[in-house]
Amino acid sequence: MDSMFDLVPIWAGIIGFGIIMYVLMDGFDLGQGILFPFARNEEDRDTMMNSVAPVWDGNETWLVLGGAGLLAAFPLVYTVFLPALYLGVFVLLAGLIFRGVAFEFRFKARTSKYLWSWSFSVGSILATFAQGAVVGSYIQGFETENFRYVGGAFDWLTPFTVLTGLGMIAGYALLGSTWLILKTEGKLQAWAYRITPKLLAMVVAVFIAISIWTPLMDPMVKARWFDQFSLIWLLPVGALLSMVVLVRALIKRQEGLPFVATMGIFVFTYLGLAASKLPYIVPPSYTLWDAASAGESQLFLLIGLLFVIPFVLMYTAWTYWVFRGKVKAGMGYH
Repeated sequence: MDSMFDLVPIWAGIIGFGIIMYVLMDGFDLGQGILFPFARNEEDRDTMMNSVAPVWDGNETWLVLGGAGLLAAFPLVYTVFLPALYLGVFVLLAGLIFRGVAFEFRFKARTSKYLWSWSFSVGSILATFAQGAVVGSYIQGFETENFRYVGGAFDWLTPFTVLTGLGMIAGYALLGSTWLILKTEGKLQAWAYRITPKLLAMVVAVFIAISIWTPLMDPMVKARWFDQFSLIWLLPVGALLSMVVLVRALIKRQEGLPFVATMGIFVFTYLGLAASKLPYIVPPSYTLWDAASAGESQLFLLIGLLFVIPFVLMYTAWTYWVFRGKVKAGMGYH
């Protein structure tokens, strides 16, 4: 296909948008499960679950959209990632299944309600850790040869990926706590205000550790960030400013701004990761163009997505508008 019709950057933008939308939308859902064991009582747990009940399954639309788009536009990614991350992806999907089944059964259970509460929490933690470990695997790169993965089944599980997995747990818990500040009131909201600074401290600690570790592990990342000053330094500055905004909003007991500031932390961190690695989509060897499918296939699928994405955005916006406002104890999903 002629370079003037190069669709690879467009597809990279679409898939990147789908991924960050999934992280932001489903992150606070999974955050509720991570926080579940620490809630004060069952009434608070009911309210936490009710706060996400109308939107949690729709939020996962972005995971399907991003995954399907990645398969269609960049099939080499699946050729390498799936053999490299079989166990990690299995843990991710198993966690999401546990979380989804527990979500439905917990509302109906009586004597076994505590078991479904634990299933909801464990499933959320496993899915979140697996997502963070997959991100860490992408940062550290894959052992490939002739466009195939040649490493071992457990190469994805390293001290670095354990750190990124734990960091994702802390980050999603932070999204979950600031969502509770936005959506709840009374003692549950006060509890969310108390735990949010502690979660932010965990996120900052992991942020600093990964920022130091990554350049030491990857010479290309080190060169990109430190060989010469560039505008990409605005991205970590943006993340730090979002953290400052979050702290000030907590001090002033604002309700909506903490959640927005937490999303800002995720967005700037995500953009920083992209700036560190792109155009390598299968690091350290293969670029977006190496991994891309035929131009004709990309064009055909792009036409379909131009209709799908606006509808998904409209549906998402409408859902959040309909279910706006506070969630109170005793109200919600049945």
